[in-house]
Amino acid sequence: MPEAPILELHGLTRHFPVRGLLNRRIGTLRALDGVDLAVREGEVLGIVGESGCGKSTLGKTIMGIHAPTGGEVHFEGRKVAAPGLERPPEVRARLQYVYQDPGASLDPSWSLRRSLHEPLVIHTGLPRAAREARIREIVAAVGLPDAHLDLYPHEISGGQQRRVGLARILALGPRLVILDEPTSGLDVSVQAAVLTLFRNLRAAFNLTYLFISHDLAVVRSMCDRVAVMYLGRVVEIGPVAELFAAPKHPYTRALLAAAPRVGGPRVTEGFILQGEPPDPSRIPEGCRFRARCPLAAPVCAQEPALEGSAHQAACWRAEEVA
Repeated sequence: MPEAPILELHGLTRHFPVRGLLNRRIGTLRALDGVDLAVREGEVLGIVGESGCGKSTLGKTIMGIHAPTGGEVHFEGRKVAAPGLERPPEVRARLQYVYQDPGASLDPSWSLRRSLHEPLVIHTGLPRAAREARIREIVAAVGLPDAHLDLYPHEISGGQQRRVGLARILALGPRLVILDEPTSGLDVSVQAAVLTLFRNLRAAFNLTYLFISHDLAVVRSMCDRVAVMYLGRVVEIGPVAELFAAPKHPYTRALLAAAPRVGGPRVTEGFILQGEPPDPSRIPEGCRFRARCPLAAPVCAQEPALEGSAHQAACWRAEEVA
């Protein structure tokens, strides 16, 4: 893989106001709170963590759906997002987002053909005949028959809606695709078919994926590296095989312990996650995980930094965890 990252995040922050009586601001919800990441071209980087940890907010802030409160997003060596910076229009076609619910992103009153034409009308100057040819090519690539183009979103299954969503973004020739819970709500057989499709499309179109998921088994099978998020920050990141075999952060160990496994002992048997995450509008000082951590010590009153080379963890007691 090339050394230069296709995507870099520097201290990326996204805060939301918390409002009370008479719409007065009474606090700040720190959904993202200083995320540093680099994604190499051609790789699949997984993002995992409990609900509310900031996974989807991270993807939407990278995409530009949310404006960053602080920090920067660099894409293909160019700064594309920062507070007060208007995103360059040409970036929109090359950086694409697949929503958790693909059906919700399709207009129910439009045929699939019209929905697939729309991005090409907005982002290209192609005549209708050229657009139609491009659409038929992409629809074939995602495994849908041409006859489906005259159907409406409610007339196809959830798995087929995901294929339409992929076709819609692939028509624009993106470089990086953010997949937000791309297998949620699918039965096992459809999930396997969709994951195979992701792999095939990655090879055919030279794609880079940011793969956001709560399903650790899917992440393990799909990703090259994985980043674990907790309360708006990355607490561990590393090669997927190494992180799953020897997690360094207590939170990662707890996530793996909670994951169901058919046959054989768990890597982290007996290390169970207790309690609920703190309110993101009242994040505790020091290590954010210490109130739930069985290894918490006085040093954890200070916030640890990500440390390590290929496999990094933000934990004062990482050596004891490993």
